[in-house]
Amino acid sequence: MRFKQLIVIPVLTVLTACSPQGIVNGISKVYSADVVRDLPYGQLERQKYDLYLPSGNESDSPTPVIVFFYGGSWNSGEKSGYEFVARRLTAQGYIVAVPNYRLYPEVTYPDFLVDCAAAVKVIHNELQSAKYRAFNPEQKLILMGHSAGAYNAAMLAMDDRWLSAEGLDRMDSLRGWVGLAGPYDLYPIVLEDVKPVFFYPNYPPNSNPIEFVESSDLPALILAPENDELISTERHSYSFSKALDKLNKPHTLVTVKGTGHTSLIGAFSPVLFFKGSTIEPINTFIKEIERN
Repeated sequence: MRFKQLIVIPVLTVLTACSPQGIVNGISKVYSADVVRDLPYGQLERQKYDLYLPSGNESDSPTPVIVFFYGGSWNSGEKSGYEFVARRLTAQGYIVAVPNYRLYPEVTYPDFLVDCAAAVKVIHNELQSAKYRAFNPEQKLILMGHSAGAYNAAMLAMDDRWLSAEGLDRMDSLRGWVGLAGPYDLYPIVLEDVKPVFFYPNYPPNSNPIEFVESSDLPALILAPENDELISTERHSYSFSKALDKLNKPHTLVTVKGTGHTSLIGAFSPVLFFKGSTIEPINTFIKEIERN
């Protein structure tokens, strides 16, 4: 914990943050980053992303690039609300992109996956341009997501359809993926606000991550909360890990002590310093896949 840095945060920053998410975003300013906001990846209002670059970072070795998809049951969420995640990751030396994507009721499955794939394509191409040369971005990206965002990351990483539609080969364009408290065995859906997103009870074929374990050839880090109050960790993270184990697919499962569904992502913030660490297993995972 960097208590000395926390002390110098302008009090106004915290006082004007009127929500818990606003507070953690305000405090996240202790982690410096160069931020470029509202870069387009499509023509629609929500098809934009924010880019976080390590301040003053110039590297001879490739800099890992993370594309983070937030959660919110596919019916809520805003990229600016996850500045605390992006800044914490950027402080580790990573480049981080956080895209918005279209939400229900504007869209249903699979349009949010189409958006996420389009964002990955544009981010991949943008970071190879000359203006980012000093950061030496890694050409293969790491996908990361929490809750519904973990579903999005898993589907793009395991199902060829989405990135192929953007002219990308997932094995050539991705280094691996990280899922936090994701719904990997989605059906039957029990959450009422999620049911219409996937046309309950007439679920679309080939839309459940656990169906794609056979093609899960990219390294995965599955971060599970100790006590998930929203979805079953046993049904999703643990059973998904067992399915990957059965086929000897590359992955690591970590249960983060003291966390629930929301505090698992909240642990990126220094506010929740007393919770188990999410950043440590992520750093370990990225070091391992960068060596291979």
